Amino acid sequence: MNDKIQVISKYALDGNALKSAEALRMTAMAAKQTLESGSGAGNDFLGWLHLPSSIDEQLLQDIERSAAQLRSECEYVISIGIGGSYLGAKAVIEALSDHFAAYKSGNGPKVLFAGSNIGEDYLYDMMDLVRGHKFGIIVISKSGTTTEPGIAFRIFKDMLEKQEGKAFAQRNIVAVTDARRGALRGLATQEGYATYVIPDDVGGRFSVLTPVGLLPIAVAGFDIRALVAGAVEMEKEGDEQVMHYAIARNALYKNGKKIEVLANFSPRLHFIAEWWKQLYGESEGKGHKGIFPASVDFTTDLHSMGQMIQDGERTLFETVLSVGDQQHEVIIPRDEEDLDGLNYIAGKNVDYVNKMAELGTRLAHVDGGVPNLIITMPTVNERYLGQLIYFFEKACGVSGYILGVNPFDQPGVEAYKKNMFALLEKPGHEQATAQIKARLKN
Repeated sequence: MNDKIQVISKYALDGNALKSAEALRMTAMAAKQTLESGSGAGNDFLGWLHLPSSIDEQLLQDIERSAAQLRSECEYVISIGIGGSYLGAKAVIEALSDHFAAYKSGNGPKVLFAGSNIGEDYLYDMMDLVRGHKFGIIVISKSGTTTEPGIAFRIFKDMLEKQEGKAFAQRNIVAVTDARRGALRGLATQEGYATYVIPDDVGGRFSVLTPVGLLPIAVAGFDIRALVAGAVEMEKEGDEQVMHYAIARNALYKNGKKIEVLANFSPRLHFIAEWWKQLYGESEGKGHKGIFPASVDFTTDLHSMGQMIQDGERTLFETVLSVGDQQHEVIIPRDEEDLDGLNYIAGKNVDYVNKMAELGTRLAHVDGGVPNLIITMPTVNERYLGQLIYFFEKACGVSGYILGVNPFDQPGVEAYKKNMFALLEKPGHEQATAQIKARLKN
């Protein structure tokens, strides 16, 4: 298998889709030029484009030092953020962790995630978990006033100070925020917290390779240098694969495939798909355009969503994340009774069976009219995850410009907030509150 992320489109592009891909090539080259020259819409949010190669040694050392402090004193570290302020870190940590790490002791603190929802029972259960245990906080917010992380930080900061004292809290709260302004920057300066900067020119969903993602990943005990090195490889040498993916998915969109299903056959990659859904959904879903990003975990979801994918409306295509080598080997034993009829695969390792399931699924779906793009990665480790992250980011920028939208804004996410603030009677929203109350009476 190749030493880098590779895209295979032979099971996706034929007939009209292949013609569309060929016709899109010049448009895609122009989109890439627009992205790289910084001449397109949203060009003030392109700091991620050359971020991997610009990360300096001092920043990595500082992050590792902060991570070591948290690891030395804390049994749990709560990373507080929403959207891009948590999904990237969670995706990498989940991909690299022992599947059952939550049930095992040792190997440093457990990284928990809060501030990504307003679930009261979720917060209560987390409070119950950390009560009586030393814990630290990484709070991630440019403004410090976003509702979901703001609530979580207020609760856990208060709990930590009461439980361990202000001195412990001061040592073990780290703020990742704006360089100069905002409520969180002011509080961090006032309280003396260690701080890291969210660059002004990097949007949340592109921020996993900033301290937003790197600090929680380092706290979890993983090699952020290898993660960054993998991203640098893709930044310098990945354009062919980036363009291959961006062109193929847009060609399929032009031929009526409105839904992209990111499928994986490795449970480790579930949250990579969750991160990918935000990246593409928030970047492309504008002007009543865009490919709807969905995801499935195979073979599990073949027993639930498999019927829809195989025989449902032909408006979707699959992008399969195909992993080469697993980290461990488990051999299927022979059973003398063979009551389950599985002796025909006795002696084989589980991943061999999984790969045959992957191939069989791909063939079945292609035969059923579901185009399949394949993205191969040699194994799941820091280096290849770094490659994958940057690959998806750059392909997203190119793809958005092909589509004709600004990939770097998110005007549609404000509508619910205005209504919520009005319903909560937030100061400054009195007129909207009155309008909504009148509307709800009717």
